[in-house]
Amino acid sequence: QVQLVESGGGLAQAGDSLRLSCATSGRTFSSVVMGWFRQAPGKEREFVAASSRNGVKTYYGDSVKGRFTISRDNAKNTVYLQMNSLKPEDTAVYYCAAAIGGRLDTLVVLVDEYDYWGQGTQVTVSS
Repeated sequence: QVQLVESGGGLAQAGDSLRLSCATSGRTFSSVVMGWFRQAPGKEREFVAASSRNGVKTYYGDSVKGRFTISRDNAKNTVYLQMNSLKPEDTAVYYCAAAIGGRLDTLVVLVDEYDYWGQGTQVTVSS
């Protein structure tokens, strides 16, 4: 079992920055691939970013590429999502997720391939 707790969401204006955190417990953090997803009302859950187990490889959804950065601190069992140049269309509930296994440099981008999910944190961006 892996427990995931997101924090750092809130209200922002277009152009602002926010940093989300996801603290994990229950399993050796370096053994899991970490990802961020988001879901806006009436829309499907969307891939945002993923980090390999060793943090060396990252991958981003097209809508956030160049603006968002995923990072992980394996010593603190925490993954972060730095969100810069926020836009109103970034408004959504953001979820962190963990996928067990894979090689050290494996990336996971599909919703169904993640094993554990946090409860989500709301991010609202006004224009």
